[in-house]
Amino acid sequence: MSQTQIAPQDRVPVSVLTGFLGSGKTTLLSKLMANPAMDKVAVIVNEFGEIGIDDALVIQSNEDTILLNSGCLCCTVRGDLVDTMRSLFIQRTDGEVPAFERLVVETTGLADPAPILHTMMADPFLVTRYRLDGVITVVDAHHAMDQFDKQFESIKQAAVADRIVLSKVDLTDPEMVQTVKARLANVNPAAPVIEAHHGDADPNELFDAGLYNPLTKSADVAQWLREEAYRDTEGHVYHRHGEHGPGNEHDHGHDNHAHHHDVNRHDDHIHSFALYYDTPLKWSKIAGALDMMAQTHGANILRIKGLLNVIELDDQPVVVHAVQHMFHPPAKIDDWPNDDRRSRLVFIVRDLNRDTIESVLNSYLALDFT
Repeated sequence: MSQTQIAPQDRVPVSVLTGFLGSGKTTLLSKLMANPAMDKVAVIVNEFGEIGIDDALVIQSNEDTILLNSGCLCCTVRGDLVDTMRSLFIQRTDGEVPAFERLVVETTGLADPAPILHTMMADPFLVTRYRLDGVITVVDAHHAMDQFDKQFESIKQAAVADRIVLSKVDLTDPEMVQTVKARLANVNPAAPVIEAHHGDADPNELFDAGLYNPLTKSADVAQWLREEAYRDTEGHVYHRHGEHGPGNEHDHGHDNHAHHHDVNRHDDHIHSFALYYDTPLKWSKIAGALDMMAQTHGANILRIKGLLNVIELDDQPVVVHAVQHMFHPPAKIDDWPNDDRRSRLVFIVRDLNRDTIESVLNSYLALDFT
């Protein structure tokens, strides 16, 4: 199989590590790199000096890469990220660096992770060699509440995460830790929250958040989509065609946040919900509807994940994934995760409500192209 024909499940999984300034992201990364479980992992950082690598851990180094005695490979960004990821993969193929099986990309403390995700979704070389495993966001338990109110970027980083690492819990009052967890659950109910004591976290809890299970080499849609987590957000999941979930007979997608709305709370502007479609969809229509929605509201769409029942594919489900206006190439998978054949789309949005999203989608789906 040529490089350009690498099956999605065999592409190198990439985890984007983000977190606000002072969150403990660098401490977490330093400890991960010393962990023997990271022996086949490559890490891309902005500067070696920032992560304070212990000289005793270094086996060999040059201007751009450091190989640690744990087997972990550390690489600095050369030029832009595309060039670095491309060069690293070529060196891996040519045997110039160890054959890493996972890549972690660290962002700066003020960075929006979206551009990195866009890069992975759009670059022809990267999209056929790498696959997004997930976004890991580090949140400082001690300062999180204040940061969430004052810095939208900090709450956005948490909103788009697949895994959230709560740092400095050992320095924070237990009641405050629970308060932060409750706020995170409101912003991003699907992301597991992992407590990092003294900067330590188990790599097994951070990785393999993506669509493909590395052990079975098959799609694990249920753990990737986690749509059941959205059933209690904004008054439960909304079902089309008059079908409602248990205890949800009167819900029509209106906002039902438990907390008081305060204009100083950035997370009051973030909403997460799921839409279900009971009957199979025509690909040209749903693809066009999603594209129109992304072009119209892309700036306020933080992330979309979906599993679609497409008429043309004879019961072979299609996975879609978008960050803002950028869609990853859709992926066909072999089987449905269970007997539920409804299409489902999970949204995390800013300053948009469910009715607006549904209206855009349904308007396009109702068009007659014949």
